[in-house]
Amino acid sequence: MAEKGKRNEIRVGLIGLGTVGSGVVRVLRSNGDLIRRRLGLPLRLVKAADREASRAKALELEPEIFTTRAEELFADNSIDVVVELIGGYDPAERYLLEAMRRGKCVVTANKALLATAGERLFEAADRHGVEIGFEASVGGGIPIIRALKEGLAANRIEGFSGIINGTSNYILTQMTQSGAGFDEALSQAQRAGYAEADPTFDIDGIDSAHKLAILATLAFGTPVDVKEIHTEGIRGLNAADIAYARELGYRVKLLAIAKVIHGREGGAALELRVHPTMVPSDELIAEVEGVDNAIFVVGDAVGETLFSGKGAGQLPTASAVVSDLIDIGRNLMRGAVGRVAPTGYRPDARLPLRVRPMAEIESVYYLRFQAYDRPGVLSKIAGVLGRYGISIASVIQKSRALGEAVPLIMQTHRAQEQAVRRALAEIDTGQDVAGRTVLIRIEGEEAGDAGSA
Repeated sequence: MAEKGKRNEIRVGLIGLGTVGSGVVRVLRSNGDLIRRRLGLPLRLVKAADREASRAKALELEPEIFTTRAEELFADNSIDVVVELIGGYDPAERYLLEAMRRGKCVVTANKALLATAGERLFEAADRHGVEIGFEASVGGGIPIIRALKEGLAANRIEGFSGIINGTSNYILTQMTQSGAGFDEALSQAQRAGYAEADPTFDIDGIDSAHKLAILATLAFGTPVDVKEIHTEGIRGLNAADIAYARELGYRVKLLAIAKVIHGREGGAALELRVHPTMVPSDELIAEVEGVDNAIFVVGDAVGETLFSGKGAGQLPTASAVVSDLIDIGRNLMRGAVGRVAPTGYRPDARLPLRVRPMAEIESVYYLRFQAYDRPGVLSKIAGVLGRYGISIASVIQKSRALGEAVPLIMQTHRAQEQAVRRALAEIDTGQDVAGRTVLIRIEGEEAGDAGSA
């Protein structure tokens, strides 16, 4: 890298010219003068690597810039920052580690890698005295990473929750607005280009769990193992339950939820979970539709803050990547690399926190039984719930068909997950219901969780 005081530009190497990589090239070109005015020096793309030469041709990259060998970027001592936008685990991790070993700062949008190997990457950045930027890993163009590391640094973060997967939110929006079933809404998302041919990571909540792990690491100053995050997706959600939720004054969203739970004896633990959630229709997060994202963060000093916008897409994500390049460029110019630690906490100040098992959490629950319409069934179900300490807030029976199974909808008061699961296991194996009971958790002020959604 060029030495402090001898720079006339910040030199960038880019690995990956796919959707986001192409967007980065376009932003650097279209906003080059603006970036120079903000930074004080040009951000110059000097090398771009991709396996497909056709991508470089489509972007009209000069021949001397393009290469099919990422290794050329590491060997070029003039490159200040390497941007990794190929995704996946390997060779992405090797590329980032090698770039840092060579003294280069790095930028990545790779949420899956950060969620599973982030500790290794953060340690490498600290050890080699370089920066690692990852604003684009969560929320697309929403500046949530920098907000947690810097903007809210004066706060003890009490919790956050949000919609951080645009594909699932698009599907749920279609199901809510048109009454479409899950499979139909998924097909619409794929035709619109919002869902992959294999949408597993999105619809099964895995992508949201990866992003939740990253945000929790920053918010709470603790290493987070993504395997400890309770993860449920939206696959198989029933259009009827979406409609019933609406009738009850709720919308169904796939939420990522993180809370600090303070014990009676002074200890603290984390709740980390991803699952379909009913939220009151009059709350702002219920109005976030399509592929948009929204994240509520609660700090002890600032109170509730909301970050919302385009959570994906070529240019919003490229915007976040280039913002990292500008930030790193500023630090390089001032000789201030490492000014902010990768996680926002000094490495020796990070404290391990226990993640509560899902069985220990408390929530309000929506339950839909397919109950046989015959005398005594409702009282039997209520009796089982009562034996497990579960109090019923409301009951709706949607239709009457003597002797047949009909929808019976209950909303509980706050109850423990373990108790609810045990009660449903008993009810579902009995003779009073047909099939498995549908369970959806409820968050929000009306559920006794002010500020959680």
